[in-house]
Amino acid sequence: MTEPRTILGIDPGTNLLGFGVVRVESDGKPHFVDMGVLDLRRIGDPYTKLLCIHEKVSALCEQHRPDDLAIESPFYAKNAQVPFKLGRAQGSAMVAAVSHGVKVYEYAPRKAKMVICGNGAASKEQVALIVEKTLGIDILSKYLDATDALALAMCHYYTLASPIPVASAKKTARRASQSWEQFVQENPDRIKK
Repeated sequence: MTEPRTILGIDPGTNLLGFGVVRVESDGKPHFVDMGVLDLRRIGDPYTKLLCIHEKVSALCEQHRPDDLAIESPFYAKNAQVPFKLGRAQGSAMVAAVSHGVKVYEYAPRKAKMVICGNGAASKEQVALIVEKTLGIDILSKYLDATDALALAMCHYYTLASPIPVASAKKTARRASQSWEQFVQENPDRIKK
C-alpha cells in the first residue's frame, strides 16, 4: 500500500461504542490519530441510541475524513437479542460512513484478534497491549472498547498491506490457485520436477 489512507475502526455497541482512527502514510507505516468511547448507557430509548451512534460516526467522518471503515461483523451469541442490538448499532454506523463516501469493511472479532495477536481468543487486555506497542501509545483501561476499534483498523491495514488476498475461503482458494498458476508461469526455473 503506497497511497496514504485514513482508517476508522468501530467496535459497535448499544451501550458502549469504541472508535479508533489510524492514518497510514505513503511509507506504509500506521500512525495513531484518535480513539475514544461513546457511552450510551444513560440513554434509555434504543432509537435515540441509534441516532447518537449515527451522529457520532458522522462527526468522526467529517473530522478525520476516513477512506475506509473497519467494523466488527455480527457474531453468534447465546442470547438472540445481543446480535440484533449489535446489528442495529452496526447498521447505524455503516449508514453514517457510507453517507460520507467511506468504504465499509467488516471483520469478525476472532479474525481481528488473530491478525493483531495471533490468537483469535485473545483478551481485550492482550489486544490493547499489542495495539499500544504497535502504535507507540499508552492506553488507559477505560478505553478497552476503543482499543478493539483500533485493532479493527489495524486488521484492515494489515489486510490491505498483505500480498496474499484476504477474502472468503472459497474466493481465497480460487485466487490462490490463480496466483500459483501465475507464479509457475512467471518462474519456471524455480519449479523442481
